[in-house]
Amino acid sequence: MKEVTILGAGYAGLMALKTLQKKAGDFHITLVDQNDYHYEATYLHEVAAGTQPKEKICYPIKDVVNEKVTTFIQDRVEKIDADKKEVTLKNGSPIHYDYLIVSLGFRSETFGIEGAEENALEMVTIDSANKIHEHILASMAKYKQTKDKKYLKLVVCGAGFTGIELVGSLVEARPRYAKLAGVDPKEIEIFCVEAAPTILPMFNDDLTNYCLDHLAKWDVKLMTGKAIKAIKPETVVYQDGKDETMGELEAATIIWTTGVSGSTVIGESGFEERRGRVMVNADLTDPNHNDVYLIGDVSAVMDKESNRPYPTTAQIALKMGTHAAKNVLNQLNGQATQEFTFKSQGSVASIGNTHAFGMVGNTGIKGYPASFVKKMIENKSLMETGGFKEVFAKGRFDLYH
Repeated sequence: MKEVTILGAGYAGLMALKTLQKKAGDFHITLVDQNDYHYEATYLHEVAAGTQPKEKICYPIKDVVNEKVTTFIQDRVEKIDADKKEVTLKNGSPIHYDYLIVSLGFRSETFGIEGAEENALEMVTIDSANKIHEHILASMAKYKQTKDKKYLKLVVCGAGFTGIELVGSLVEARPRYAKLAGVDPKEIEIFCVEAAPTILPMFNDDLTNYCLDHLAKWDVKLMTGKAIKAIKPETVVYQDGKDETMGELEAATIIWTTGVSGSTVIGESGFEERRGRVMVNADLTDPNHNDVYLIGDVSAVMDKESNRPYPTTAQIALKMGTHAAKNVLNQLNGQATQEFTFKSQGSVASIGNTHAFGMVGNTGIKGYPASFVKKMIENKSLMETGGFKEVFAKGRFDLYH
């Protein structure tokens, strides 16, 4: 019996699992993840801000594992030896495979900026997002004791998709923070520091201005054109892009959202990678191993129209998971693999629970319609990975504001 191993139970990994389980045959599946739960990474910002509990965005992996054909191992992947077809785990025995699907997810990318790793809070897992929330609550309590205004300042480093969504959730949680600190909500200062002169270039001016107008109305201090040079304890050091002067912003809470890389396991395993991502073949296999598929955040797939890699989103990860599994099934049946193709259905960013903006196909949407669509997109993703049970338990049905 052939052995198919899946590393990682994120969006891509679970979609690969579900596709393979539907076609159960003369093969066995092993799924490995360091957690016993899957989490919706697109909602980490809500856990970080405390607008949703962590339980709302995760569910047990065993809920989607068919034990008749799949063995789930909770362990940490240490290394992949693609030549020996072997996966080394932190605690368990090595796993031998015939076909491997690698979907090990992402990690925070600091780009070598001094002090970022030590002095800023990352937001890449349930635990790290929850740590941010706990840190904010502790800061509010410290303000009440000390009256030091640095504890009322929240800084988000990076005004990309993730950073802007986090800012929106922080604004939404501001009244609760203020109550804990015993101050007026206006005294809770929210900053967003970004090196680029503008935000969210993937959206048109109308949508970007919708976002900017709301951030201004909410008194978010958006500092564009400010390249972060270092993170000192409770201080962001930046350089102004116009006159190259240096500045410092003191705050007790500094959150890092400037970018992500693929898992460190990829480089440590000897794959040809850049920032933890492998430029894969057209069928999603590793250039040097046709029995190893790399998908999700550890994969780079070229968009032939733009001649740049596709952004790593949940949308493309879900498609990759399905496609990689189908190609494994083709190989098991002695058939040729198929080329991966992708057409983005658009993207929608939320700024709090009731405001959103983005593109659906070629149509721009904003306000309540965008908020509705955003939640439907997330429910669809939840359905694809977890099924009806998880949608009913964890779905977003607060559609009317």
